[in-house]
Amino acid sequence: MTYPAHHNLIGGQWLPPCSGKTILNLNPANHADVIGAFPSSHAEDVDLAVAAAHHAFASWRLVPAPRRAEILLRAGVLLQQRKEQFARDMTREMGKVLAETRGDVQEAIDEAFYVAGEGRRLFGVTTPSELPNKFAMSIRMPLGVVGLITPWNFPMAIPSWKLFPALLAGNTCVIKPAIDTPLSTYNLVQTLVDAGLPPGVVNIVCGAGPAAGEALIEHPLVRAISFTGSSAVGSLVGQRAAATFKAVSLEMGGKNAQIVMNDANLDLALDGALWGAFGTTGQRCTATSRILLQKGIAAEFTFRFVKRAAKLKVGDGLDESVEVGPQINAAQIETSTRYVGIALAEGAELLTGGHALTNGSYAHGTFFEPTVLRGVKPEMRIAREEVFGPVVALLEFDSFEEAIEIANSIDYGLSTSIYTKDVNRAFAAIRDLEAGITYINAPTIGAEVHLPFGGVKRTGNGHREGLGALEFFTTWKAVYVDYSDKLQRAQIDNAE
Repeated sequence: MTYPAHHNLIGGQWLPPCSGKTILNLNPANHADVIGAFPSSHAEDVDLAVAAAHHAFASWRLVPAPRRAEILLRAGVLLQQRKEQFARDMTREMGKVLAETRGDVQEAIDEAFYVAGEGRRLFGVTTPSELPNKFAMSIRMPLGVVGLITPWNFPMAIPSWKLFPALLAGNTCVIKPAIDTPLSTYNLVQTLVDAGLPPGVVNIVCGAGPAAGEALIEHPLVRAISFTGSSAVGSLVGQRAAATFKAVSLEMGGKNAQIVMNDANLDLALDGALWGAFGTTGQRCTATSRILLQKGIAAEFTFRFVKRAAKLKVGDGLDESVEVGPQINAAQIETSTRYVGIALAEGAELLTGGHALTNGSYAHGTFFEPTVLRGVKPEMRIAREEVFGPVVALLEFDSFEEAIEIANSIDYGLSTSIYTKDVNRAFAAIRDLEAGITYINAPTIGAEVHLPFGGVKRTGNGHREGLGALEFFTTWKAVYVDYSDKLQRAQIDNAE
């Protein structure tokens, strides 16, 4: 069998891994379909990539930000032209349906255009000095070499969230894509190269986290790490990066709740719940994994929701009629299976799904049935722990206040949603839900690139993608220009 062999991008050259070892990228809908062989990199490869980025930083930081923005703008146009091919590549390697992978590429396009527009808006602050004949201002400065560690579920959108603002700010980058979905990151970076990005400004090192990821986190020339992944791994990333005083942005897990009040538009809430729970096969950090139902509508909602979930078509995402694609790999199937078992053991009731699909056309992939569990209590593990699969828990409540309490009772705080026609309740929910994102009459998924994306508690460490990314990828410098032609000792001479 022949398939493409890919290398690391280091200093503008495609170089094989120092180990000579590779990792096969398989289609999760059909493991006989090998997308390609990608490097299994280690610390030696990371050293080369960081050295290349460090060398490129000397000249890239001097390119005016509006000129850097023009490269991103050209990249956005190229992404538009390549959207369909990149979407098909992504469906093959990640599994989600074509409608979603087209959206993933579109998000990178949106990010390119949004960030390019910020090339003339890297504003600082000018302010009066407390002393005469003295001028004071602040300016944004790039950090240097930044390390980017990205997940498999949005393999082009999330790298674009990190790469584009980092580049606009004048940083150089080493990106380590997830080993399950490296091709989409390769496609994105090749587009930047084709748009005119100089050699060494972005470098790709492909490999497993314990080898390539740890070396990147601990490298002394890397000034910052931006990580998206699980909370467990993110905690380790934060601890290890802190040892060398790196800035760290962590975007991690979620256990997101959709609240449905008695006065909700039930048809709309059902549409949102189906999309939020089973879009991307539930493999989103913002997926609707808990649906909180007020008791007046709980029975009807449950009946209609289960009926629709059971009819969802599962299969190869390249088939335009498929609604739910495969899970990314066997480990995720095992996780979904295990959590269904835990839920049943703790007293939940399985209404539909609950099993891996292994027969017929499913035999060569990793598929799991859309799964709905009823009778879930807030203290159950299925209501508190992230599954990252097509498994949703239904919980019931009496009052709005109880719903807010249940929604907030977990360790995560990424996305929340409430369906209600009561504007007072909607604004109270905006105020009281402990989350980085709240939707009113919309599902827990659907973020837009120009708003801050991230969460609280175990979901993140305070930084944000989107609107907050330029804050993370720049550092402030205060500048004082004294034109008094004499020594002025600030507060000493300013004291009465």
